[in-house]
Amino acid sequence: MNNFIKRTITGTFFVIFIIGSVLLCPWVFASLFLLVSVGGMLEYFRVMARLDLYPARAASLLASILVYAGVVAVMTGLLSPDYLRAGFLIVPLLLIAELFRNTGKPFSNVAASLLGITWIVLPLALLNGFFNPEADRGWIHGGALLGFFLILWIYDSGAYIVGSMAGKRKMLERISPGKSWEGFAGGTVAGLLTAYMISASFLEFSSLEWMLVALVIIIFGTLGDLIESMLKRSAGIKDSGSLLPGHGGILDRFDAVLVAAPFVYLIISFLR
Repeated sequence: MNNFIKRTITGTFFVIFIIGSVLLCPWVFASLFLLVSVGGMLEYFRVMARLDLYPARAASLLASILVYAGVVAVMTGLLSPDYLRAGFLIVPLLLIAELFRNTGKPFSNVAASLLGITWIVLPLALLNGFFNPEADRGWIHGGALLGFFLILWIYDSGAYIVGSMAGKRKMLERISPGKSWEGFAGGTVAGLLTAYMISASFLEFSSLEWMLVALVIIIFGTLGDLIESMLKRSAGIKDSGSLLPGHGGILDRFDAVLVAAPFVYLIISFLR
């Protein structure tokens, strides 16, 4: 099957799942992204193995699930923020787990585990903080979250189209030869226009605030894409996985989200 057709079909189902989970209820979204977090960590373990690093899978996955669930529970008011102090136990518990393994690089393995949890799990958990069930200024309480994804998707599509047609000046060729400044400019225009248009329906923020959010998404989303490309180049692989035909793996599809989400979460925390 033509790669473009595969990308289109996979992308369509991907968008339906994401938007559907937002519209149904926050708990459906939280459950879906818990699965995404676990899948992302499993991909990450396989990439680390290419770098001769072998994090303790069981301990790392358990820590990932607890971190994700704890952050979501605190954000939704189910738990007091005091419970997040349990996160201090993650490092010593991962170190203890290494005592019973013989991998030759115990401290590097723990560092790899912590990087995965911080880079993959925590940003995906923070997406749940975009919901604002008590907001009365928008027609849907997940408007901030939907806006985040819409801006990111349309920016990415605009950058791909313009870059494919007119991309000449490479952004960071040693990391990602396909990324160009022309593509970045085209995607930025598309993303900003999207932010302006959705501000008429998603009333969580004003037009100018949406434009600010869009700039943060565009800048840090692009950096997130480059960071994942750097990881793949280090490991000598083309894609992080094959779960999503035409798109690669979970990390390939969510690379921009992983870096943009913490910055956007910080911004919207001040805007609300």
